Parts: sequence; C-alpha cells; structure tokens
Amino acid sequence: MKMIIAAIKPFKLEEVREALTDIGVAGLMVTEIKGFGAQAGHTEIYRGAEYEVNFVPKMKLEIVVPAEMADQVLETITKTARTGKIGDGKIFVLDVQQALRVRTGETGLEAL
Repeated sequence: MKMIIAAIKPFKLEEVREALTDIGVAGLMVTEIKGFGAQAGHTEIYRGAEYEVNFVPKMKLEIVVPAEMADQVLETITKTARTGKIGDGKIFVLDVQQALRVRTGETGLEAL
C-alpha cells in the first residue's frame, strides 16, 4: 500500500476529488494547511495597509491506495491540479506498512 500526500491549490480541490473518484479512489482525507515553497508568500492590501503574507493557503490530501494504483493516482492529481503557475503544489509518496478499519477489525487492503 502507498500513502500519497498532496498539497494543492484550494480552488482545485473539488476537481481533483471528482477525478480521483472517477478512477476508483474510495476515500481521502483533506486538511486546510498553510505553507510556503518557491512561491514564498506575497503582499496584500487590507484597509489601505500593505502587509506580507508569509504562508500561502493550500489543501492537503492524504490518500492510501494499493501500490499498483499509486502511479495512476499521481498522474490524476498532477494532471488535474496543474495550472502551470508557481504554487501548484507538491506530491509525496510513502510506503504504508499496515492499515486497520476500526469498526470491523479488517486489516491490509481490506481496510481501505
């Protein structure tokens, strides 16, 4: 099993979720996050005063899938979340040693 962690632009969330559902992803976790990378923040004007925003809002997706499905999920997120502009996000892939469904006690792939 693989865990895919993706940080994407907030306005792309629904489009990415629909694309993942279409390829058979059964579930995902979403968290609102803030961070910076190459984008390194920006300046905004609020009530006439200019101030620097050091952290940019993003959405973090956490998805656990069978290992053989990981490449398809990566491709789907990349294609759907890409705008071609700085700040499109990052994707990380980690190995998952175990999964357990609390309600039933199922483990491994059955727990997904």
